Parts: sequence; structure tokens; C-alpha cells
Amino acid sequence: MKFSLLLLSAVYTATATATTTTTAKAATHVIYSYPGPSPPASLLTLISSGKVGGLILFGENIDANLPTTIANIQKTYASSPDYNGTPLLIMTDQEGGKVRRLPGGPTLSAKQVGQSSDPASTAADTGTEAATTLAKNGVNANLAPVLGVYRSAGDFLDEYGRSYGNTSELVASCADAFIRNQQGQKVIATAKHFPGLGAAGADANTDLEPVTIDLGLDELRRVDEAPYSAAIAAGVDMVMTSWAVYPALDEKPAGLSQKWIQGELRQRHGFKGVTITDAIEAGALGAYGDDAARGVLAAQAGMDLILASARNVTQGEAILDALTKALENEEVDTEEFDAGTARIMALRRTLHV
Repeated sequence: MKFSLLLLSAVYTATATATTTTTAKAATHVIYSYPGPSPPASLLTLISSGKVGGLILFGENIDANLPTTIANIQKTYASSPDYNGTPLLIMTDQEGGKVRRLPGGPTLSAKQVGQSSDPASTAADTGTEAATTLAKNGVNANLAPVLGVYRSAGDFLDEYGRSYGNTSELVASCADAFIRNQQGQKVIATAKHFPGLGAAGADANTDLEPVTIDLGLDELRRVDEAPYSAAIAAGVDMVMTSWAVYPALDEKPAGLSQKWIQGELRQRHGFKGVTITDAIEAGALGAYGDDAARGVLAAQAGMDLILASARNVTQGEAILDALTKALENEEVDTEEFDAGTARIMALRRTLHV
């Protein structure tokens, strides 16, 4: 997105209704999840009440009725008193290869793309395939591509073929092509996991435990962050941050760090789009309280979307309540939060309803 924060805030303010509440505003920032193939009644009630910003889908949510399920969810949201004419964000991980929530393309993994005879062209094809698969199921956002530059064969990203390759140039060219083709089909792309997990060892999984990537800032910028510069130049809509700690810049996980989010990503790289956390329930965040507390910390650091992906509707509710309270108590910078709301709404306006 190429809008200034001032313009985004003005656009949001102009289109918000007089009845918009703090809870409704906070809800825009919370992505919920649910168990099984059918959304529970509690989630539908929250959606109809304007208390949901979007959903993330996992394999257990997928069946032949998914397009109808998503259409009904969007219809339920349209009946909300806080409906603003834009669809809810419906997202999943459709990276390719082994990491595909929905049946269909891309069948090639990022590693296979990088090893092909024409990686950029193949990556472009997989971006189109991902968009086609997602769009026909009513999914409007993809938490892909992965921009990690892997260091060693069999490490965290390479083990499952999730990295395009071990050079910044290869990863950047493939990511650029994937992003442009997928977003050309009106499906949001997400560059992840900033500033990069390419140096993470095979057992360094932030979903399970704290991970530290102890590289110098020069190497991080030269190798790991370089593909993000290309992705931003390609107009990537969203960036997901990593839960790893990078001591070269901060002792906090990147997704809870103003230095990484506001300083490195927004100021140094000039990213104007939407930021999204990795799973807020990740084991890497054990020292940072419960999920609700972590959601507030992420918002304080400058994250836009909070990903509540434990397949438990009450998780999203708890985060929403905590964000609402934090805003009312001025524990979160209102101006910065409103700018995030504006970015989210500007992105949602680009989507087909």
C-alpha cells in the first residue's frame, strides 16, 4: 500500500460511522481461529456483533463445503452493526509443497521452485496457482511467501522445503514474482518471517520454544533482510514478523520489538502496509504472559494484526477484551493504533466482497 499514514487515517476517519466503538475498532485487529470444519455458534455471534477482524484456516477447517462456509461467514458479518462494506480477512498458509492447507496448488515447494531451471518464472506460476486455489474457496489472504535465506541443508526452513534457496538474490527474485502474480489476482500476499528465519537450526522452532538468532546486524541486513526490500518494492500487502530474538538489535522477540517493527521495517525499509504477528500462542513467548497480554504487547510495539491461531474462539475474545481495555486506559498509543486500523481498512477495500 502506497498511502501515507496521514492519508490512511483520514480515509478511515471519513468512512467510520459515528457509532464505531473502541471494541469495534480493536476487533479490526484480531484474527480468530476455530476447531473443526464448522464455525461454532459463539464465533458467528461474535462476527454478527462486529467483534472479529478475520479468520485463519487450518487443515481441520477444510472440507468440500468451505466455499459455502466462508460465504455464510461473510454474509453474517454483513449483518453486523459495524459492517463497513469490506470483507473479513480470511487467511491461511498456502506456501506450496508440504505446507498447503487447501487441496490444490501450488504443488511445488519453495525449494523446488528455487531449484527449477527458471526460478522466477516458476515462482510466478506458483503465485498464480496459490491465488486460484484460495480465491475459489473464498480465502482472500495467503500467509506466504517465506523469505528466509537458509544457511544449512536440513535446517528449520530447508527441512520442509520452505526456503527458495541459500542466496538473497534467489529468494528475492522468487518472492517478487510470487507476490506480483498472486496479488495480481486480488489475493493478499504476506512476506514472512521478518527479519528472517534462514539461520534457524533444525530444532529452532518458535512455535515450541524461544529461539535466538545471534547474527551481526550487518549480516542480517545484507542477507536476511534483503529479500524484504524486494518484496516491499513489489508492493507486498502484509509482512509477518518472527518470534525469534535477534540480539544484534533488541533482546525482545522481533514481533514485540519497536526497534524491529517501527525502526527497521517501517523506517529503514519504508514498509507502509499491514503487519501481522505469527501465532500469538507460540512457545517462544512463554516469558511474556498469557495470549491477551502478548496481544497488547504486540500492539504497543506497532503490530497491526494479532493472530490468535490456537483454534479456540475464546482466545480471540480475550485478546479483543485486552486490546479494548488497553486503548481505553491509554496503554496503547491511540494515534499509532488508529494508523494501523487505517492500514487494515485500506487493504480490505482492495478485496472483492
